[in-house]
Amino acid sequence: MRRTAVRGPQAVGEQAQAQEADPLPSAAAPAPAPVRQQLRTEFPFELPRGYVDEAGTVHRDGVMRLATARDELVPLRDIRVQENPAYLSVVLLGRVITRLGTLPLVHDGVVENMFASDLAFLQDFYRQINAEGHTRASVECPHCAEPFEVELGGSRLGES
Repeated sequence: MRRTAVRGPQAVGEQAQAQEADPLPSAAAPAPAPVRQQLRTEFPFELPRGYVDEAGTVHRDGVMRLATARDELVPLRDIRVQENPAYLSVVLLGRVITRLGTLPLVHDGVVENMFASDLAFLQDFYRQINAEGHTRASVECPHCAEPFEVELGGSRLGES
């Protein structure tokens, strides 16, 4: 139910005088908009050993981009991944590494011919850039009360 109050002419006049005596507060200057940090989508890396191509050239410097949902879903339809789930990381890394040394194209064939230490490095690097630190938790040792961090993410790429 809506209620209305009826004011007499004197009350309305007094209200108008009060508004004239007390002008509207001036609008405060708008606060400057916070500077938004631009999202980084590509991250440089350097392989511990380096990929050696057919000509014997060693390629160590590369760039990896952030993975999309599609990057993690498409390899699941790959017959090699269906037959051997460990192959998922090879196919996935072949999709997200955008540059490696002077190679014209990086694909899963390049990744599968890398040294094991370089593959392990790239798997860890992939987890770091795609997790944004959300897979680590601060905990305290129950014996000595020393604080430390533990990894909570999945054990294989595409399973975090």
